[in-house]
Amino acid sequence: MIELLERDFPSFFDAPFHAYGPDAPYVSPMKVDLKRFLSVGNPLFSDASEFTYFTALRQGKPVGRITAHLHRASNDLHHEARGCFGFFDCANDAEAATALLQAAETWARGKGMTRLSGNFNLTAMQQAGIMTSGFDQAPFTDQIWGAPHLPGLLKANGYEPHFPMTTFERRLDVTPAPQVLPDAQRAHLLDQGFSFAPVTRATIAERLEDARAILNRSFKDNPMFVPVTAEEFHFQAKDLKWIMDPRISKVVHYQGKPAGAVIAIPDLNPLLRRIGSRMRLSLPWHYLQYKARRDRAVVIFQGVMPEFQGRSVNPLMLSEMTRDMIAAGYKTVGGTWIADENTASLRQTEKARAVPLHRLHLFSKELS
Repeated sequence: MIELLERDFPSFFDAPFHAYGPDAPYVSPMKVDLKRFLSVGNPLFSDASEFTYFTALRQGKPVGRITAHLHRASNDLHHEARGCFGFFDCANDAEAATALLQAAETWARGKGMTRLSGNFNLTAMQQAGIMTSGFDQAPFTDQIWGAPHLPGLLKANGYEPHFPMTTFERRLDVTPAPQVLPDAQRAHLLDQGFSFAPVTRATIAERLEDARAILNRSFKDNPMFVPVTAEEFHFQAKDLKWIMDPRISKVVHYQGKPAGAVIAIPDLNPLLRRIGSRMRLSLPWHYLQYKARRDRAVVIFQGVMPEFQGRSVNPLMLSEMTRDMIAAGYKTVGGTWIADENTASLRQTEKARAVPLHRLHLFSKELS
């Protein structure tokens, strides 16, 4: 028999660990960060009525979880009445999955929504999708991992897959080293007035505001995109300056104004696995051990202002980033999801010799 709890954060956090077991590639966000995201302090939500979350327990042990929430700005912009589910993690337990999904559906109907879609953790600008292949590949930071049985559990409850996406991985420790842009073309672009703005802990606030401006303009016409407010952006990036490696993010200016940005961070998942995504007294020691050995990085944002697209700004940034990652000892770089319909980004990814890592889809159901 399944017991359903609402807004019980300890069981919500623990559920994936029980559902998947210690050998699964799943990696949780830090417990303190997940709690912060699921709070009224998150500027995504105007108040507590816009989100909730459920945990399914079997014999007192959490075996599944789900959020139900609204993204009002998305519905307003795209003229939809869509509820969102997210953080759907569940054991291969049909009864638990049905209880969770029905709870999310009932909540969304009560808010006047006519459709429920997910995963959104918590928006389309963050982690999105249900993994449909690549289950044996370890995720990078900011990538979703879900068990192979999740798509089947969703389909059994009337959900249909759509909006296919792919995450990618690029090896840097190959011979010859990958070159994204010839040196002569790089020199020509710098002579034209393009320059690299300094990315340091002292300048990170300025560079992140550059990145937000580029994000909002370069992604404006992408499906599901919603402009990100300064409050939302800085809430999500709250601790970025403490985990970033200033050598590997690149912001390009043209005559002093932002033209493009690629924001990359070290892949924290090996560290999070070691500490169970919990604050521990041993965290400083584990962090130093991790930092000495880290060799994976992940691009969490990449964009170019519309007026500079097609002028090799993106290859310029990637070339500089690749060179500095190799020099810093990184061997692999991952990327967050790219939709199948985003053919331009897929072409750039192919040119950079990245290979597919995970396949994902959104799953949706009409609410009668």
